[in-house]
This record gives sequence, C-alpha cells and structure tokens, in this order.
Amino acid sequence: MPTNSINPPVVVGIDGSAAAGEALRWAAVDAVHHEAPLHIVYAVGAAADFGPGVDFRRVDHDEYLTTCAATLAAARRFATAAAEPVDELEIETFLVEAPPIPALRDRSKDARLLVVGTRGMGAFRRGLLGSVSTAMARHADCPVAVIPEPERYSPQRVLAPVVVGVDGSACSARAIEIAFDEAARRNVPVRGVLAWSEFDRYIPRPEMQAEAETLLAEALAGYADQYPDLQVQRVVAEDRPAKRLLEEGDRAQLLVVGSHGRGGFAGMTLGSVSQSVLHATDCPLIIARPQS
Repeated sequence: MPTNSINPPVVVGIDGSAAAGEALRWAAVDAVHHEAPLHIVYAVGAAADFGPGVDFRRVDHDEYLTTCAATLAAARRFATAAAEPVDELEIETFLVEAPPIPALRDRSKDARLLVVGTRGMGAFRRGLLGSVSTAMARHADCPVAVIPEPERYSPQRVLAPVVVGVDGSACSARAIEIAFDEAARRNVPVRGVLAWSEFDRYIPRPEMQAEAETLLAEALAGYADQYPDLQVQRVVAEDRPAKRLLEEGDRAQLLVVGSHGRGGFAGMTLGSVSQSVLHATDCPLIIARPQS
C-alpha cells in the first residue's frame, strides 16, 4: 500500500462503537495538527468472525457491506467536523474484508500513527477493538494511540501537559521524541517522569535519586534544546513506574510510554509498565513502538 513517505497518514480503526468514535475524533485532530492525511479503516472481518449460532448464509452480505459503507461515510463527515476548528483535513476511507488485527497491522507499516479505541461492540458488529488495542500495542509497526471511551476522561483537558515515561532505553527515547512533538503542537508543557526502585540495588536512596535525576535530565536535554519555547517539567520519584504514570495521567491530556525498556534505569521496565498502563489508564495513551 504505497503512501507519501514524507507525510505518512494517521490511521484509525473504527467499528461504529462509542470508543471507536472517540478514537476517530482524536485521530482527526491529531492528523490535522501534523498536516497528515487521515485514513479511516473499517475492517469487517470474514464469515468465521460471526458469533456462535449465527448462520452466515442468512446474512445478506451485500446489504451488510452497504451498511458498513454508510458507516464509513458518516465517519468521514464526523472527522471533517472534528478537524474543522483547526484546519482542513485530507481523508481517505477503506472498507477492508479482513479481520481487524491483521488489517490494521498491515496499515501500520506505512503510518505515522495508528489510533484505536479501548473496546468495540462485540464479534457480530466486528467490534474487536478491545483485543485490537492490545495486539497493536504489541505488534504494530508504528506508534499506537489508544483512546478511552469519552465518559472515561475529559476531552476538554486542553491545557494539561503531555506526560512521558522515561527509563533511558531506546523505546523511551522514541517516546520522548513523540511527547515533545505532541506537546509543541498542542502548545502545552511536557512532563518527563522517571520512577525508580531500590529493588535489587543496595546503594543509598539519595544516591539513587541523584542518579535518576541525572538520567532524566540527560534524556530530555536534547529535546529541550530543540523546543526552546516549550515548558519542560521533570518528575523523579521512588515509586512503582506504572502507578506513578497512571497518577500523572490523571492530570494529563496525553500519556506517552515506550513499548518496552531495554537496559534502562532499574525499576522502569516499560514492557510490563506499558501493558499495565494500557489496561488501566483513563487518559489517551501513545505507545512508542520500535522503528522497523
């Protein structure tokens, strides 16, 4: 699927659910902020996806696809309206007769960002976005944004910071890059968070705190120079990383973490942290995947 490599699209998966609708709204605004096209993908699966007891022969497939096409058309109108206060948005829609997980992973190969909701509407309506969000966080070829249902957070939290988890790993560096970019486009502060633990380390706590403060300062330094007008906040604390990030996410408009840490600061293992945050946060979340 060829795309513009200079300006790759924001890809969003929909299924007609409230969660997917909020993901679509968020994706439209993010795409227009980045002057990127928006690709809306409705993956309708295959006959085997229908639930037990459903006789696929009784389903009018053509009528079903017509209904799906109407959902896509409505999604286009909704995304256009969501982006309109910011700028005009280029939109393409895709009705894909394939299961959502492989369909969206394939699209992620050429995307700047893949956006999904936290859950969908059940197998019959092809709403597999609960499992999709988990699968994409683990296997997508681009960063993944997971957007909670609208009643779980306040979309009006427009002055709140972008929070990023830091541990010194390559994935963490990618998360920092994304967080600074998103914060700059929103004109809000970026808050770097490093939570450390004394587990398996037998040095004085003040020394571990100082070491963590140095690591965080060094991790953010280059980006702070790149965005001199951006307010940068630093949080270093002895705490469980997932717990601290979830607390910070309660006061943020966006939370960014790496998909996993490799050899970073002790205690900030973002493999387990990213999964914990994914399943518990009520804040929009971007998981920075390793670049292919």
